[in-house]
Parts: sequence; C-alpha cells; structure tokens
Amino acid sequence: MSQKILVVDDELSIVTLLQFNLEKAGYEVVTAMDGREALEVAEKESPDLIVLDLMLPELDGLEVCKEMRQRHIHTPILMLTAKDDEFDKVLGLELGADDYMTKPFSPREVVARVKAHLRRIKRMEEVERQNAGGQTEKIQIGELEVYPDNYEAYFQGETMEVTPKEFELLVYLARHKGRVLTREQLLSAVWNYDFVGDTRIVDVHVSHLREKIEQNTRRPVYIKTIRGLGYKLEEPSQ
Repeated sequence: MSQKILVVDDELSIVTLLQFNLEKAGYEVVTAMDGREALEVAEKESPDLIVLDLMLPELDGLEVCKEMRQRHIHTPILMLTAKDDEFDKVLGLELGADDYMTKPFSPREVVARVKAHLRRIKRMEEVERQNAGGQTEKIQIGELEVYPDNYEAYFQGETMEVTPKEFELLVYLARHKGRVLTREQLLSAVWNYDFVGDTRIVDVHVSHLREKIEQNTRRPVYIKTIRGLGYKLEEPSQ
C-alpha cells in the first residue's frame, strides 16, 4: 500500500504541481484548499505526512498546525511559506511543524524532504516490529525515562507529550548521552537530510524539549548548549 500525503495550498497550480510530482514518486495524494478543509481531511484520511502552506483562507497554516497538535494528530508536517520572515518560520516550528520550506521551491526538493521524513518513520516502525514481544529498551537519565521501542517518554513519572520529530531528537540525544553533537550532526541524523538544511530547525526542537524537562530553560541541567559546537544531553548534577 502506498503512503498517503495530504497537500494543503490555496493555489491550484501549486497543488497540481505537488500532486503530480508526489504521485510520480509513488505516493497517494489527497488535497485541501483551505485550513478548515485541511483539518477535516487530516482526520478522515489519516495521511502519513502533511505538506501545509502557511497562507491559507479560513484558518492559516499556523492555526491549522496548532489545532492538529491539540487534537493529538502527530502526523509530520512540512510547512510551506512564501514569506522570508524568520518569525513565521520559527513560530511554525514552535506550534508543532517538523520542517519548513520557503517558496519558490523545487518540486524535486519537496519530494526529497517528504521521502526523508517518511524513511525515518518507516525505520522506527520496523524497529518496533522487531522488538515486539522482546525486551524493551529503556534509557534513564536523571528523572527522564525514554523507551525508544514503545515511542514513550516520561519525566518525573509523567508522560511527555512530544511530536514525532521531538521524540526522534530526544532518543538520539539520549543514546549519545554525554557526547557533544553538532547541529549539523543532529540535522543529518534526525532529519535525514542528504542536502544542506537550516540548523535553526534543530534549535527550535531543542527548545521544545527543554520546556518539557527543564525547571529553568535559561539554565538547563539536562540539555546543555556547548557554545560554538552544539548540544549534549547529560545526567543533571546532584
């Protein structure tokens, strides 16, 4: 069964272009032309990934993204924006988008990013199947518990609400506990880019994780910033 992509844009020419290229790449494509329709189609069709334009009628892409996450729709979201405004890009990531691209874009690059995201999801599912019925991996760092095979994370005994990309980032940091990881390493490992990406995506997702496990995000004790290098996840000092 082919994987399903929801394309949301109010410009028919863009919808048609993306639909053609994604179907050519072997995906099933469903579409929506405004924000409210996007929410309805997402709940009805359960797509594997959503390509979501920022500027939409009814509800804009930021509102759609926020509403999806509030409804616990954790489908990966690739946001498209015609704006060169840093605020919109970062806000989209803050509201739960996994990635973004700025218009004008190459359809080939959109397909490449879609493939990268879906490839990682498939790998996670394969690992889960392989570990079904076996011993579940557990990574414990201070009051943080991560179960990569079960897609579960707990902090101070409480379930952490995380997006798929936040969870992948958390797992990668946890499995490399104590090691300094550059933004480029994290972008390559977690986002699986075979091309140059924007490392600010990493910064925003790290910020998201800190909000969920740090008592004071300005003085983190779990996810440390190593100035000029990157990040590392470590045991909090006693």
